[in-house]
Amino acid sequence: MGMKILLLIVFFAVMVGVGFYSRKHTKSVDGFVLGGRSVGPWLTAFAYGTSYFSAVVFVGYAGQFGWKYGLASTWIGLGNAVIGSLLAWVVLGRRTRVMTQHLQSKTMPEFFGQRFDSEVLKIVASLVVFIFLIPYTASVYNGLSRLFGMAFDIPYAACVVVMAVFTAIYVILGGYMATAINDFIQGIIMLFGIVAVIGAVLSGQGGFIEAIRTMAEIPSDVAVTQGQPGAFTSFFGPDPLNLLGVVILTSLGTWGLPQMVGKFYAIKDEKSIQTGTIISTLFAVVISGGCYFLGGFGRLFDNPAIYNSETGAVIYDSIIPYMLSTLPDILIGIVVVLVLSASMSTLSSLVLTSSSTMTLDLLKGRVIKDLSEKKQVVVMQALIVFFIVVSVVIALNPPTFIAQLMGISWGALAGAFLAPFMYGLYWKGVTKAAVWASFITGVGITVSNMFIGYIASPINAGAIAMLAGLVVVPVVSLLSPKMDKGTVEKIFECYDEKVVRTKKQSLE
Repeated sequence: MGMKILLLIVFFAVMVGVGFYSRKHTKSVDGFVLGGRSVGPWLTAFAYGTSYFSAVVFVGYAGQFGWKYGLASTWIGLGNAVIGSLLAWVVLGRRTRVMTQHLQSKTMPEFFGQRFDSEVLKIVASLVVFIFLIPYTASVYNGLSRLFGMAFDIPYAACVVVMAVFTAIYVILGGYMATAINDFIQGIIMLFGIVAVIGAVLSGQGGFIEAIRTMAEIPSDVAVTQGQPGAFTSFFGPDPLNLLGVVILTSLGTWGLPQMVGKFYAIKDEKSIQTGTIISTLFAVVISGGCYFLGGFGRLFDNPAIYNSETGAVIYDSIIPYMLSTLPDILIGIVVVLVLSASMSTLSSLVLTSSSTMTLDLLKGRVIKDLSEKKQVVVMQALIVFFIVVSVVIALNPPTFIAQLMGISWGALAGAFLAPFMYGLYWKGVTKAAVWASFITGVGITVSNMFIGYIASPINAGAIAMLAGLVVVPVVSLLSPKMDKGTVEKIFECYDEKVVRTKKQSLE
């Protein structure tokens, strides 16, 4: 217990220390929100990766989908690496950095307002961000607190409050730069931690080959396989279709999430994009691939402790904590710091995104007419506290499983934003009507499914919302009135600006 507590004290001390160190970057709005657009490749790549993966993935998703799909759940992690990281950087990275600087937009709602010449679009987008980031934040608290309860026997409420307080301190002190530096430190911890945990868990099961053999003997309880043995070690698992839905939601979803896309706004230079793409992808392979690979062995730890005593249903969020409870104390301490690192990096990104969106896109010039640079930073700091308090209240009484909370959040946000944002970076023909149609489709599918339940899984509902937007935007754009040609040409002229490159970079 002493070692676990010592690790936590050192961890929190470093986080707060980085917050104080980064205070010099919070003098302006651009510095507080984007680190002055001067963040290098390693910090940007780790900020992207650590914001991507949190306790939601490690505890919620890895546990639930590892139990359902067995070792095939590793495909989710590989999808996250290829689609959610590699392709996201290649397709969105450079164009996002160039156009957002040209439009002087610091948030995704501000991008929609500038790109499509509509203040109303900006306001509605900012409300969508603020509302639907809250359940995601609550799911992060939920996942981490379950792990704390296992390791320290600390009440759930105390875990949530302590984590919220420390996150608020370093984000308020140092803004984006503090989160980026802490994300780098936390990312290093995550990389070493996940490798150590996988090795220890498999060793406890007699090694990799023995664990696979035992898994192969477990009969599947999914109807499509008629209970055939070996389903949980097969290539695509017992339920490939629903597995695909999870891959789409968790991989393609990052393309439309403001806290993820915002990382591209802050990139320093071309080298940062090239290097960041590689680092971010490798990081995702190890962290996400490792989490789901570990979760795939969940059925080896079948125990009454992971079932609801009244209903007999599996408590998915308890699977990973129970697996880890069998580890030595020092490893449990490392795991707690690992998941704490992942979760606090995600939380810091979420609260910074929400507070900046509310300040710059809703309050500035409307609710508060005279808002200087200094006042904007102060308002954002106050809203960070407000956002954290609201999410803590929800986290103390979470409505459903972690995975479902995240599915609702990702489905609404990425369903609304992914298509108009991506098409808006590449295609001059996207119209305002198409953006509105995407907003209505993404939020509409997610919210209506919450109440009616016509799509059995919130995960699949989120995936469908994203894919629907990719169809809706081009169709509506072709049928609706076009934007002013001169305005659009002026927006896209940023891509035609001439730059000089060295022979080292190009033979042209």
